[in-house]
Amino acid sequence: MKAVTAQEMREIDRITVEEYGIPGIVLMERAGLAVASKVRELCHQRKAVVLCGGGNNGGDGLVVARDLYNCGYNLKVLMLAKKESLSADCRVQLQMAGKIGVPVEFPQVINDRELHGAVIVDAVLGTGLSRSVSGGLADIFAAVNRSGVPVISVDMPSGISSDTGEILGAAIKATYTVTFGLPKRGHLLYPGAAHAGRLFVEDIGFPTNLLTSDALKTGVIDRDVVSSLVRPRQRYSQKGDYGHVLVIAGSQGKTGAAFMAARSCLRSGSGLVTIGIPESLMDVFQGRVTDEMTLPLPDTGKGTLSGDAVDKILNFIDQKIDVIAIGPGIGVSADTVKIMAELVEHSPVPMVIDADGINALEGNQAMLKSARSPLILTPHPGEMRRLIQDKGYSIADIEKDRINTALSFSRETGTCLVLKGVPTIVADSGGNAFINSTGNPGMATGGSGDVLTGIIASLLGQGLEPVLASMLGVYLHGLAGDMAARAKGEYSLIASDIIESLPDAFSSLSQ
Repeated sequence: MKAVTAQEMREIDRITVEEYGIPGIVLMERAGLAVASKVRELCHQRKAVVLCGGGNNGGDGLVVARDLYNCGYNLKVLMLAKKESLSADCRVQLQMAGKIGVPVEFPQVINDRELHGAVIVDAVLGTGLSRSVSGGLADIFAAVNRSGVPVISVDMPSGISSDTGEILGAAIKATYTVTFGLPKRGHLLYPGAAHAGRLFVEDIGFPTNLLTSDALKTGVIDRDVVSSLVRPRQRYSQKGDYGHVLVIAGSQGKTGAAFMAARSCLRSGSGLVTIGIPESLMDVFQGRVTDEMTLPLPDTGKGTLSGDAVDKILNFIDQKIDVIAIGPGIGVSADTVKIMAELVEHSPVPMVIDADGINALEGNQAMLKSARSPLILTPHPGEMRRLIQDKGYSIADIEKDRINTALSFSRETGTCLVLKGVPTIVADSGGNAFINSTGNPGMATGGSGDVLTGIIASLLGQGLEPVLASMLGVYLHGLAGDMAARAKGEYSLIASDIIESLPDAFSSLSQ
């Protein structure tokens, strides 16, 4: 499924009306009836307060009010706009509501007692908001939020940016949101996602080809999208058919990162996994590995990789390595900076770069443009901040606009970017972005990113294109985390629990 900006949805609406000849008032009628149906289905209250703005969102709300009134609800419409400022379609709906006797008021303030025992329908602002909410409207939103009654928002919770999920001054926190045609970005990005509550996407008659158009560049990574990417295994096959991943990870005090990245590769289906490690730590690794192989690499004598390790890595790649996963726990030094620069320039196989591998690229964004082979970078927001060369761009700026941040970097560098967080965003250099739909707060634990690195590298080694490996990887990572949270709880979840839930996650997608 696609996810759209407000402008993209307006264009779909315009084409539907002007080129397909479906009147806007018909779309409004169908939207309002879809919301009214959800009110009756989801809420037991027979009292309703419908809050309407002066635009088309308010027109949708008036359709809701008319339908609920006809069904016998104790109902009141509170118009939060001046009568002379109503849009043409909203004015028509107000006239129809009045003719059948729907009670309509134009209050300046709302008494909390009016909301008691009701279901509130929020049809105030919708998707078109571009300025901050303040003053009396902000006070009304606060009254709605403290009312404790169910709230159903029409299209978008009022006060939420439909493009970024940002709270624009003040916003209504909905129990449910009913939107039309396609989800908006702000339904899926935080804090908007938390304000939307349970989301329903209703068909109101937009032509299907408009909703699936390649011109819409943002999609949702859900089960329907990724299940076809889990490839069945042929009976006549052997380990060489499923990729050999070289995991370059770990240093003194950070050996666990290497083990988790390597183990998640194996649990994700890799035929062979070799861990490249500082040679002084070989005894530590030899005592713990069972299914993985090891490659001792020159080190500094302090349990960290030496710059001299590059030649041995490149020579080993020639022995049928399919993918490199590099960065978890390697530390940042002049040596790791040299290793990263050499591998980006010379590696004949794709690389998944995470953690300290990303940190070693700080200030060298231009280097990524000339990479010999495809690159997937998997930063969290702090690492993303170090990658971005604009020093005035903060972590808060990244979180405020996760999609465009990821898209901009991916386009500029020609890489596939996995911006970890809530939600994780996958972006490719062709201008496509994908919003992941799985995961939970329990996954905010050390090592979770190392597990994701291993999953993506494994899928890449099994033949998926970088963006598809990233999409399936983040979905499986979150799905395994969700399964682990159901078994262990979010508080007690650790990264190795995610690895141990990968078999169930794969099985779930394969069914």
